[in-house]
Amino acid sequence: MIAFEHVGKRYGGRFEALADLNFTIERGEMVFLTGHSGAGKSSVLRLLTCLERPSRGKLSVGGYDLGRLPVSQIPYYRRQIGVVYQDHQLLFDRTVFDNVALPLIIRGVMPEDARRRVRAALDKIGLLHRENALPIELSGGEQQRVGIARAVVNKPALLMADEPTGNLDPQLSADIMRLFEDFNRIGTTVLIASHDLALIARLRHRVLRLREGRLIGDEEAA
Repeated sequence: MIAFEHVGKRYGGRFEALADLNFTIERGEMVFLTGHSGAGKSSVLRLLTCLERPSRGKLSVGGYDLGRLPVSQIPYYRRQIGVVYQDHQLLFDRTVFDNVALPLIIRGVMPEDARRRVRAALDKIGLLHRENALPIELSGGEQQRVGIARAVVNKPALLMADEPTGNLDPQLSADIMRLFEDFNRIGTTVLIASHDLALIARLRHRVLRLREGRLIGDEEAA
């Protein structure tokens, strides 16, 4: 599903954010990416979402060579992935339903099909009853769950998250991680960047550890 082959990323010709990364993630795996602040976690995710390109090496995802992917093909590639952010990035002037529907509207999905898929996603995260609420009316944990529903409404093959529990208390963090595990159980490949080592240890999935842009550990699930 994901293959990093001697991948490096340098910014401004000087700062080396990632150096000689080599790892693969198989389809259907759930993997954590961890490391200190500035270790390179966000750079990995930016490469995987095609917000940045590798400076060297080869990065492939689901058959796409991201280093050589034409700009015109990036939107099609991004339809195969879902991304959850720490700060939710919800539109606060739109309802929960409209926020989740946005990726489907962009794709041109027929309205009736979009309604069905949005409500199925909201039901999965336990917020179907809040479909007409505005994000400001929701708790932080509920907002994060809406972000997850928006990320999975397209049924992506790959679901990625950048510090999805960074602003949540331990119980809410555990609830959010259970949702990721639920999606992984139905075959979605899941990659989560997180610094919450205690939570990661409890969940017992494979862990990739970065330090100063280099992979220093690849620990299989316990």
